[in-house]
Amino acid sequence: MEGDKTIKNILKKAKEKNEKGILLKKVILVLGVIFIAFNMRPALTAVGPVVSLIRQDLNLSNTAVGLISTLPLLTFAVFSPFAPRLAYRLGNERTIFLGLLVLLVGILMRSIDRLAVLFTGTVLVGVGIAICNVLLPALIKDRFPQKVGLMTGTYSTAMAIVASIASGLSFPLAQDFNLGWQGALVIWACLVVLAIVLWLPQLSYQPRRVNLQAVKQQGAGAIYRELWRSPLAWQVTIFMGLQSFSFYVTVAWLSEILNSYGLDLTLAGWLVSLVVFIGIPATFAAPLLAERFPKQQKLVLFIGVLYLVGLGGLLIFRDVSLLVLSIIVLGLGQGASMSLIFTLFVLRTVNAQQAAELSGMAQSIGYLLAAIGPMMIGWLFDLTSSWVVPIISLMVIAVLMTLAGYGAGRDRYVLPADNSPACID
Repeated sequence: MEGDKTIKNILKKAKEKNEKGILLKKVILVLGVIFIAFNMRPALTAVGPVVSLIRQDLNLSNTAVGLISTLPLLTFAVFSPFAPRLAYRLGNERTIFLGLLVLLVGILMRSIDRLAVLFTGTVLVGVGIAICNVLLPALIKDRFPQKVGLMTGTYSTAMAIVASIASGLSFPLAQDFNLGWQGALVIWACLVVLAIVLWLPQLSYQPRRVNLQAVKQQGAGAIYRELWRSPLAWQVTIFMGLQSFSFYVTVAWLSEILNSYGLDLTLAGWLVSLVVFIGIPATFAAPLLAERFPKQQKLVLFIGVLYLVGLGGLLIFRDVSLLVLSIIVLGLGQGASMSLIFTLFVLRTVNAQQAAELSGMAQSIGYLLAAIGPMMIGWLFDLTSSWVVPIISLMVIAVLMTLAGYGAGRDRYVLPADNSPACID
Protein backbone atom coordinates (compact mmCIF):
# COMPACT_ATOMS: atom_id res chain seq x y z
CA MET A 1 0.00 0.00 0.00
CA GLU A 2 2.79 2.39 0.94
CA GLY A 3 4.48 1.55 -2.34
CA ASP A 4 1.31 2.42 -4.26
CA LYS A 5 1.03 5.74 -2.38
CA THR A 6 4.66 6.54 -3.16
CA ILE A 7 4.11 5.88 -6.86
CA LYS A 8 0.94 8.01 -6.84
CA ASN A 9 2.81 10.86 -5.12
CA ILE A 10 5.62 10.66 -7.65
CA LEU A 11 3.14 10.68 -10.53
CA LYS A 12 1.21 13.56 -8.97
CA LYS A 13 4.38 15.64 -8.53
CA ALA A 14 5.47 14.83 -12.07
CA LYS A 15 2.07 15.90 -13.37
CA GLU A 16 2.18 19.16 -11.38
CA LYS A 17 5.71 19.84 -12.60
CA ASN A 18 4.62 19.18 -16.19
CA GLU A 19 1.61 21.50 -15.83
CA LYS A 20 3.82 24.23 -14.39
CA GLY A 21 6.22 23.79 -17.29
CA ILE A 22 3.40 24.08 -19.83
CA LEU A 23 2.04 27.17 -18.09
CA LEU A 24 5.50 28.77 -18.04
CA LYS A 25 5.92 28.10 -21.77
CA LYS A 26 2.50 29.68 -22.45
CA VAL A 27 3.40 32.76 -20.38
CA ILE A 28 6.70 33.16 -22.25
CA LEU A 29 4.86 32.79 -25.57
CA VAL A 30 2.25 35.41 -24.63
CA LEU A 31 4.99 37.81 -23.47
CA GLY A 32 6.83 37.19 -26.73
CA VAL A 33 3.74 38.06 -28.76
CA ILE A 34 3.17 41.23 -26.71
CA PHE A 35 6.77 42.39 -27.13
CA ILE A 36 6.65 41.72 -30.86
CA ALA A 37 3.52 43.88 -30.98
CA PHE A 38 5.40 46.58 -29.05
CA ASN A 39 7.84 46.75 -31.99
CA MET A 40 5.36 46.83 -34.87
CA ARG A 41 4.77 50.62 -34.88
CA PRO A 42 7.34 52.71 -32.89
CA ALA A 43 9.92 52.53 -35.67
CA LEU A 44 7.29 54.25 -37.87
CA THR A 45 5.57 56.67 -35.50
CA ALA A 46 8.84 57.93 -33.97
CA VAL A 47 9.93 59.43 -37.31
CA GLY A 48 7.24 62.09 -37.85
CA PRO A 49 8.04 64.32 -34.84
CA VAL A 50 11.79 64.49 -35.69
CA VAL A 51 11.45 64.76 -39.46
CA SER A 52 12.32 68.48 -39.41
CA LEU A 53 15.59 67.66 -37.60
CA ILE A 54 16.41 65.02 -40.24
CA ARG A 55 15.65 67.54 -42.99
CA GLN A 56 17.98 70.16 -41.49
CA ASP A 57 20.79 67.75 -40.68
CA LEU A 58 20.89 66.04 -44.08
CA ASN A 59 19.66 69.04 -46.13
CA LEU A 60 16.80 67.03 -47.64
CA SER A 61 14.02 68.18 -49.92
CA ASN A 62 10.38 67.82 -48.85
CA THR A 63 10.03 64.98 -51.38
CA ALA A 64 12.93 63.07 -49.82
CA VAL A 65 11.52 63.69 -46.33
CA GLY A 66 8.12 62.41 -47.43
CA LEU A 67 9.79 59.29 -48.82
CA ILE A 68 11.16 58.44 -45.35
CA SER A 69 7.57 58.08 -44.10
CA THR A 70 6.18 56.49 -47.28
CA LEU A 71 8.92 53.90 -47.92
CA PRO A 72 7.91 51.54 -45.08
CA LEU A 73 4.30 51.51 -46.29
CA LEU A 74 5.41 50.75 -49.86
CA THR A 75 7.67 48.03 -48.47
CA PHE A 76 4.68 46.53 -46.62
CA ALA A 77 2.73 46.51 -49.88
CA VAL A 78 5.52 44.82 -51.85
CA PHE A 79 6.82 42.36 -49.27
CA SER A 80 3.67 41.24 -47.42
CA PRO A 81 2.72 38.53 -49.98
CA PHE A 82 6.18 36.95 -49.65
CA ALA A 83 6.13 36.54 -45.85
CA PRO A 84 3.97 33.36 -46.02
CA ARG A 85 6.46 31.87 -48.53
CA LEU A 86 9.21 32.20 -45.94
CA ALA A 87 6.94 30.77 -43.25
CA TYR A 88 6.29 27.65 -45.36
CA ARG A 89 10.03 26.95 -45.31
CA LEU A 90 10.99 28.10 -41.82
CA GLY A 91 7.77 28.03 -39.78
CA ASN A 92 5.99 31.06 -38.33
CA GLU A 93 8.17 31.22 -35.22
CA ARG A 94 11.51 31.23 -37.03
CA THR A 95 10.29 33.60 -39.73
CA ILE A 96 9.07 36.10 -37.12
CA PHE A 97 12.47 35.82 -35.42
CA LEU A 98 14.10 36.64 -38.76
CA GLY A 99 11.75 39.61 -39.10
CA LEU A 100 12.87 40.93 -35.71
CA LEU A 101 16.53 40.62 -36.71
CA VAL A 102 15.89 42.51 -39.96
CA LEU A 103 13.99 45.19 -38.02
CA LEU A 104 16.89 45.58 -35.58
CA VAL A 105 19.42 45.99 -38.40
CA GLY A 106 17.11 48.47 -40.13
CA ILE A 107 16.70 50.64 -37.02
CA LEU A 108 20.48 50.71 -36.44
CA MET A 109 21.23 51.57 -40.08
CA ARG A 110 18.50 54.22 -40.26
CA SER A 111 20.12 56.10 -37.39
CA ILE A 112 23.34 56.70 -39.35
CA ASP A 113 23.43 60.17 -40.89
CA ARG A 114 24.24 59.00 -44.42
CA LEU A 115 21.44 59.35 -46.94
CA ALA A 116 21.89 55.99 -48.72
CA VAL A 117 22.21 54.14 -45.39
CA LEU A 118 19.17 56.01 -44.03
CA PHE A 119 16.96 54.90 -46.91
CA THR A 120 18.33 51.33 -46.88
CA GLY A 121 17.62 51.08 -43.16
CA THR A 122 14.13 52.46 -43.71
CA VAL A 123 13.40 49.71 -46.26
CA LEU A 124 14.71 47.04 -43.86
CA VAL A 125 12.48 48.45 -41.10
CA GLY A 126 9.53 47.99 -43.48
CA VAL A 127 10.54 44.41 -44.33
CA GLY A 128 10.93 43.42 -40.66
CA ILE A 129 7.59 44.89 -39.63
CA ALA A 130 5.84 43.42 -42.69
CA ILE A 131 6.91 39.90 -41.66
CA CYS A 132 5.53 40.34 -38.14
CA ASN A 133 2.38 42.08 -39.41
CA VAL A 134 1.51 39.22 -41.74
CA LEU A 135 2.46 36.24 -39.60
CA LEU A 136 1.16 37.19 -36.14
CA PRO A 137 -2.49 36.43 -37.10
CA ALA A 138 -1.34 33.04 -38.47
CA LEU A 139 0.60 32.35 -35.27
CA ILE A 140 -2.49 33.20 -33.19
CA LYS A 141 -4.56 30.84 -35.34
CA ASP A 142 -2.02 28.05 -34.81
CA ARG A 143 -1.01 28.50 -31.16
CA PHE A 144 -4.15 30.06 -29.61
CA PRO A 145 -7.10 28.60 -31.57
CA GLN A 146 -9.43 28.94 -28.54
CA LYS A 147 -8.27 32.45 -27.57
CA VAL A 148 -8.30 34.26 -30.91
CA GLY A 149 -10.25 37.30 -29.71
CA LEU A 150 -8.30 37.74 -26.48
CA MET A 151 -4.87 37.39 -28.09
CA THR A 152 -5.73 39.57 -31.09
CA GLY A 153 -7.12 42.26 -28.79
CA THR A 154 -4.05 42.01 -26.57
CA TYR A 155 -1.43 42.40 -29.29
CA SER A 156 -3.44 45.05 -31.17
CA THR A 157 -3.75 47.07 -27.96
CA ALA A 158 -0.04 46.65 -27.17
CA MET A 159 0.78 47.84 -30.68
CA ALA A 160 -1.42 50.95 -30.37
CA ILE A 161 -0.14 51.93 -26.91
CA VAL A 162 3.57 51.86 -27.78
CA ALA A 163 2.91 53.54 -31.14
CA SER A 164 1.42 56.49 -29.27
CA ILE A 165 4.21 56.57 -26.69
CA ALA A 166 6.87 56.54 -29.41
CA SER A 167 5.22 59.44 -31.20
CA GLY A 168 5.03 61.48 -28.00
CA LEU A 169 8.57 60.72 -26.76
CA SER A 170 10.45 61.08 -30.03
CA PHE A 171 10.96 64.86 -30.09
CA PRO A 172 11.65 65.22 -26.32
CA LEU A 173 14.28 62.48 -26.60
CA ALA A 174 15.93 64.28 -29.50
CA GLN A 175 15.72 67.81 -28.09
CA ASP A 176 15.36 67.74 -24.29
CA PHE A 177 17.66 64.76 -23.71
CA ASN A 178 20.13 65.90 -26.40
CA LEU A 179 20.04 62.56 -28.22
CA GLY A 180 19.46 64.14 -31.62
CA TRP A 181 17.23 62.49 -34.20
CA GLN A 182 19.70 59.59 -34.44
CA GLY A 183 19.41 58.74 -30.75
CA ALA A 184 15.65 59.28 -30.73
CA LEU A 185 15.29 56.64 -33.47
CA VAL A 186 17.97 54.16 -32.39
CA ILE A 187 16.68 53.93 -28.81
CA TRP A 188 13.76 51.80 -30.03
CA ALA A 189 16.29 49.11 -30.95
CA CYS A 190 16.38 48.28 -27.22
CA LEU A 191 12.76 47.18 -27.43
CA VAL A 192 13.57 44.94 -30.41
CA VAL A 193 16.43 43.31 -28.51
CA LEU A 194 14.06 42.49 -25.63
CA ALA A 195 11.58 40.96 -28.10
CA ILE A 196 14.35 38.86 -29.67
CA VAL A 197 15.45 37.54 -26.27
CA LEU A 198 11.87 36.68 -25.29
CA TRP A 199 11.26 34.97 -28.64
CA LEU A 200 14.35 32.72 -28.49
CA PRO A 201 12.50 29.85 -26.72
CA GLN A 202 10.03 29.68 -29.63
CA LEU A 203 12.80 28.63 -32.03
CA SER A 204 12.67 25.14 -30.53
CA TYR A 205 8.92 24.83 -31.21
CA GLN A 206 8.17 22.10 -33.73
CA PRO A 207 5.34 23.36 -35.95
CA ARG A 208 3.12 21.17 -38.03
CA ARG A 209 5.07 20.46 -41.20
CA VAL A 210 3.49 21.18 -44.55
CA ASN A 211 3.07 17.97 -46.54
CA LEU A 212 5.73 18.36 -49.22
CA GLN A 213 3.87 16.18 -51.71
CA ALA A 214 0.77 18.37 -51.41
CA VAL A 215 2.85 21.49 -51.86
CA LYS A 216 4.53 19.99 -54.92
CA GLN A 217 1.17 19.13 -56.48
CA GLN A 218 -0.46 22.48 -55.72
CA GLY A 219 2.53 24.82 -55.80
CA ALA A 220 3.67 26.91 -52.84
CA GLY A 221 1.50 29.83 -53.95
CA ALA A 222 -1.67 27.79 -54.50
CA ILE A 223 -3.58 29.32 -51.60
CA TYR A 224 -2.55 32.82 -52.60
CA ARG A 225 -3.73 32.34 -56.20
CA GLU A 226 -7.06 30.93 -55.00
CA LEU A 227 -7.55 33.87 -52.63
CA TRP A 228 -7.42 36.32 -55.52
CA ARG A 229 -10.47 34.51 -56.93
CA SER A 230 -12.36 34.53 -53.62
CA PRO A 231 -14.99 37.32 -53.28
CA LEU A 232 -14.85 37.03 -49.48
CA ALA A 233 -11.05 37.42 -49.48
CA TRP A 234 -11.46 40.58 -51.56
CA GLN A 235 -14.05 41.95 -49.13
CA VAL A 236 -11.63 41.42 -46.23
CA THR A 237 -8.86 43.01 -48.31
CA ILE A 238 -10.93 46.07 -49.28
CA PHE A 239 -12.04 46.49 -45.66
CA MET A 240 -8.37 46.44 -44.61
CA GLY A 241 -7.31 48.78 -47.41
CA LEU A 242 -9.92 51.46 -46.83
CA GLN A 243 -9.39 51.36 -43.06
CA SER A 244 -5.66 51.89 -43.61
CA PHE A 245 -6.40 54.69 -46.09
CA SER A 246 -8.55 56.49 -43.53
CA PHE A 247 -6.16 55.98 -40.60
CA TYR A 248 -3.04 57.26 -42.35
CA VAL A 249 -4.94 60.22 -43.82
CA THR A 250 -6.07 61.08 -40.28
CA VAL A 251 -2.50 60.88 -38.93
CA ALA A 252 -1.15 62.95 -41.83
CA TRP A 253 -3.78 65.68 -42.14
CA LEU A 254 -5.94 65.97 -39.01
CA SER A 255 -3.66 68.54 -37.36
CA GLU A 256 -3.75 70.67 -40.53
CA ILE A 257 -7.55 70.43 -40.68
CA LEU A 258 -7.87 71.52 -37.04
CA ASN A 259 -5.31 74.30 -37.49
CA SER A 260 -7.33 75.66 -40.41
CA TYR A 261 -10.30 75.88 -37.99
CA GLY A 262 -8.31 78.15 -35.70
CA LEU A 263 -6.76 75.68 -33.25
CA ASP A 264 -3.05 76.19 -32.57
CA LEU A 265 -0.69 73.48 -33.79
CA THR A 266 0.21 72.29 -30.28
CA LEU A 267 -3.42 71.57 -29.39
CA ALA A 268 -4.02 70.09 -32.85
CA GLY A 269 -1.04 67.76 -32.33
CA TRP A 270 -2.40 66.57 -28.99
CA LEU A 271 -5.77 65.89 -30.59
CA VAL A 272 -4.08 63.71 -33.22
CA SER A 273 -2.59 61.69 -30.36
CA LEU A 274 -6.05 61.54 -28.79
CA VAL A 275 -7.38 59.75 -31.89
CA VAL A 276 -4.99 56.86 -31.21
CA PHE A 277 -5.25 56.85 -27.39
CA ILE A 278 -9.04 57.01 -27.24
CA GLY A 279 -9.29 54.07 -29.65
CA ILE A 280 -7.28 51.74 -27.40
CA PRO A 281 -10.28 50.36 -25.40
CA ALA A 282 -12.15 49.73 -28.65
CA THR A 283 -9.03 48.08 -30.09
CA PHE A 284 -9.08 45.57 -27.24
CA ALA A 285 -12.86 45.06 -27.15
CA ALA A 286 -13.60 44.54 -30.86
CA PRO A 287 -11.85 41.13 -31.23
CA LEU A 288 -13.51 39.84 -28.05
CA LEU A 289 -16.94 40.82 -29.39
CA ALA A 290 -16.15 39.48 -32.86
CA GLU A 291 -15.18 36.06 -31.52
CA ARG A 292 -18.42 35.69 -29.55
CA PHE A 293 -20.61 35.66 -32.66
CA PRO A 294 -20.36 33.72 -35.94
CA LYS A 295 -21.21 36.91 -37.86
CA GLN A 296 -19.60 40.31 -37.31
CA GLN A 297 -21.90 42.36 -39.55
CA LYS A 298 -23.62 44.30 -36.75
CA LEU A 299 -20.24 45.21 -35.30
CA VAL A 300 -19.10 46.45 -38.72
CA LEU A 301 -22.23 48.60 -39.09
CA PHE A 302 -21.66 50.11 -35.64
CA ILE A 303 -18.06 50.91 -36.57
CA GLY A 304 -19.26 52.50 -39.83
CA VAL A 305 -21.65 54.75 -37.88
CA LEU A 306 -18.78 55.84 -35.61
CA TYR A 307 -16.71 56.80 -38.67
CA LEU A 308 -19.53 58.79 -40.26
CA VAL A 309 -20.48 60.60 -37.04
CA GLY A 310 -16.85 61.46 -36.31
CA LEU A 311 -16.07 62.67 -39.83
CA GLY A 312 -19.42 64.49 -40.04
CA GLY A 313 -18.50 66.38 -36.88
CA LEU A 314 -15.20 67.47 -38.43
CA LEU A 315 -17.15 68.71 -41.43
CA ILE A 316 -19.83 70.63 -39.51
CA PHE A 317 -18.45 71.77 -36.16
CA ARG A 318 -15.97 74.55 -35.36
CA ASP A 319 -16.42 74.66 -31.59
CA VAL A 320 -13.43 73.03 -29.84
CA SER A 321 -15.51 70.87 -27.48
CA LEU A 322 -17.64 69.50 -30.32
CA LEU A 323 -14.53 68.87 -32.43
CA VAL A 324 -12.98 66.94 -29.54
CA LEU A 325 -16.18 64.88 -29.25
CA SER A 326 -16.05 64.14 -32.98
CA ILE A 327 -12.40 63.09 -32.70
CA ILE A 328 -13.24 60.75 -29.80
CA VAL A 329 -15.98 59.07 -31.83
CA LEU A 330 -13.69 58.76 -34.87
CA GLY A 331 -10.88 57.35 -32.71
CA LEU A 332 -13.18 54.67 -31.29
CA GLY A 333 -14.19 53.65 -34.80
CA GLN A 334 -10.63 53.51 -36.07
CA GLY A 335 -9.39 51.55 -33.05
CA ALA A 336 -12.16 48.97 -33.35
CA SER A 337 -11.81 48.56 -37.12
CA MET A 338 -8.04 48.00 -36.95
CA SER A 339 -8.21 45.09 -34.50
CA LEU A 340 -11.35 43.67 -36.12
CA ILE A 341 -9.44 43.30 -39.38
CA PHE A 342 -6.68 41.27 -37.70
CA THR A 343 -9.41 39.12 -36.15
CA LEU A 344 -11.07 38.51 -39.53
CA PHE A 345 -7.79 37.13 -40.89
CA VAL A 346 -8.24 34.33 -38.34
CA LEU A 347 -12.03 33.92 -38.26
CA ARG A 348 -12.44 33.75 -42.05
CA THR A 349 -9.79 31.04 -42.51
CA VAL A 350 -9.65 27.35 -41.57
CA ASN A 351 -5.95 27.04 -40.72
CA ALA A 352 -2.75 28.98 -40.13
CA GLN A 353 -1.62 28.72 -43.76
CA GLN A 354 -4.79 30.37 -45.04
CA ALA A 355 -4.58 33.01 -42.29
CA ALA A 356 -1.01 33.93 -43.31
CA GLU A 357 -1.90 34.11 -47.01
CA LEU A 358 -5.05 36.21 -46.40
CA SER A 359 -3.07 38.50 -44.12
CA GLY A 360 -0.39 38.89 -46.79
CA MET A 361 -2.92 39.66 -49.53
CA ALA A 362 -4.95 42.13 -47.47
CA GLN A 363 -1.93 43.97 -46.07
CA SER A 364 -0.29 44.23 -49.48
CA ILE A 365 -3.32 46.05 -50.93
CA GLY A 366 -4.07 47.81 -47.66
CA TYR A 367 -0.71 49.48 -47.23
CA LEU A 368 -0.60 50.45 -50.90
CA LEU A 369 -3.82 52.38 -50.30
CA ALA A 370 -2.34 53.72 -47.06
CA ALA A 371 0.59 55.15 -49.01
CA ILE A 372 -1.72 56.69 -51.62
CA GLY A 373 -4.27 58.12 -49.16
CA PRO A 374 -2.41 61.14 -47.71
CA MET A 375 -1.23 62.20 -51.20
CA MET A 376 -4.75 61.93 -52.67
CA ILE A 377 -6.37 63.94 -49.86
CA GLY A 378 -3.60 66.54 -50.09
CA TRP A 379 -4.23 66.80 -53.84
CA LEU A 380 -7.95 67.33 -53.25
CA PHE A 381 -7.17 70.12 -50.78
CA ASP A 382 -4.80 71.79 -53.25
CA LEU A 383 -7.47 71.49 -55.94
CA THR A 384 -10.31 72.99 -53.88
CA SER A 385 -8.44 75.10 -51.26
CA SER A 386 -10.90 73.70 -48.72
CA TRP A 387 -11.19 70.69 -46.42
CA VAL A 388 -14.86 70.14 -47.31
CA VAL A 389 -14.29 67.93 -50.35
CA PRO A 390 -11.48 65.89 -48.68
CA ILE A 391 -13.64 65.19 -45.60
CA ILE A 392 -16.66 64.26 -47.75
CA SER A 393 -14.32 61.94 -49.68
CA LEU A 394 -13.33 60.30 -46.40
CA MET A 395 -17.02 59.83 -45.56
CA VAL A 396 -17.54 58.09 -48.93
CA ILE A 397 -14.50 55.91 -48.16
CA ALA A 398 -16.08 55.07 -44.78
CA VAL A 399 -19.32 53.97 -46.49
CA LEU A 400 -17.41 51.76 -48.95
CA MET A 401 -15.32 50.35 -46.08
CA THR A 402 -18.50 49.49 -44.18
CA LEU A 403 -20.03 47.75 -47.20
CA ALA A 404 -16.86 45.67 -47.68
CA GLY A 405 -16.72 44.91 -43.96
CA TYR A 406 -20.38 43.86 -43.95
CA GLY A 407 -19.55 41.25 -46.59
CA ALA A 408 -16.38 40.23 -44.75
CA GLY A 409 -18.41 39.74 -41.57
CA ARG A 410 -20.40 36.81 -42.97
CA ASP A 411 -20.01 33.42 -41.32
CA ARG A 412 -17.99 31.86 -44.13
CA TYR A 413 -14.42 30.88 -44.96
CA VAL A 414 -12.43 32.49 -47.76
CA LEU A 415 -11.41 29.00 -48.93
CA PRO A 416 -12.39 25.46 -47.92
CA ALA A 417 -9.89 23.39 -45.98
CA ASP A 418 -8.94 21.32 -49.01
CA ASN A 419 -7.56 24.44 -50.75
CA SER A 420 -4.61 24.37 -48.35
CA PRO A 421 -1.58 22.13 -48.51
CA ALA A 422 -2.30 19.17 -46.26
CA CYS A 423 -0.58 19.25 -42.90
CA ILE A 424 0.80 16.47 -40.79
CA ASP A 425 1.99 16.44 -37.20
